[in-house]
Amino acid sequence: MPHTQIKAGDLTAVIGDNGAQGEHRAGYNGVWSLKHRACTRSPFVPSYAGLNLEHIFDGATELKPGNFFEPRTAPMTLRRISASAAELHQPPTPATSLESWTRFTLTAPHYVDMQFRCRPHLAAFRHGYIGLFWASYIHGPEDKSMYFLGGTRSGEAQWAQLCTQEHNDESTVRSMTDDFVARMEPYDRGTLYASMSRLRYAEPFYYGLFENMTLIYMFDGPGLIRFAHSPSGGGNDPARRTTCPAWDFQWILPQYEVGQEYALRMRLCFRPRCARERVIEEYHGWKRGD
Repeated sequence: MPHTQIKAGDLTAVIGDNGAQGEHRAGYNGVWSLKHRACTRSPFVPSYAGLNLEHIFDGATELKPGNFFEPRTAPMTLRRISASAAELHQPPTPATSLESWTRFTLTAPHYVDMQFRCRPHLAAFRHGYIGLFWASYIHGPEDKSMYFLGGTRSGEAQWAQLCTQEHNDESTVRSMTDDFVARMEPYDRGTLYASMSRLRYAEPFYYGLFENMTLIYMFDGPGLIRFAHSPSGGGNDPARRTTCPAWDFQWILPQYEVGQEYALRMRLCFRPRCARERVIEEYHGWKRGD
């Protein structure tokens, strides 16, 4: 099946593979649509998706013709697990030979829990690290910014705001302790994951505002989490006379072993608008297992 609908609590989601269906375009997998009882529309651009696995990168292989959007084009299958869960499976991909499983579970009242697992089958990553990139294309919000606790390394962590001026312009935010230099070969088009912001984050979560809702992204796992922003990655919204930003994230494994399985947990919270203190409580409660 190319897609399936799952429900729990206040949420209804459509989970789909990278095939085309109706207004949904080919090449975009993950959460095709996410509806909340308190919101009139999905935060994600209808023809695209949220939590879309977009790039597998090592700074070299993905830059060759036909490889840049490898997860978008490589075969992928969808399995419905229950009324509230579904899983995507992508067999070893042609260029990097990375196999992956992405399980989406809706948890009441307003959470999308994503568990991503991957296994490299060959030592195909040219610069010795594995990079993965997920995109969420936001459907014409009034505020295009991402917010997080952080700032610069020299000061105490405060609320920081990121709204880049152009695509691929100081796009990626690293943690305060992330000193890993991901080797990148020159690429004329530029990439979000190779363009670094001067801002840093203190804790692995960020949020954005959509209509009367707050959308919170939270992360837990080994390796390095990096945030990324584009003011126009989701194209244009003519009806609202604005562009559709991309609120993205990356996961980097600086080292890996062939045949070893690696896992990342993330939670997307789509809830009615709340104070920043509540955003922090959502993250810490998830970490505690509340």
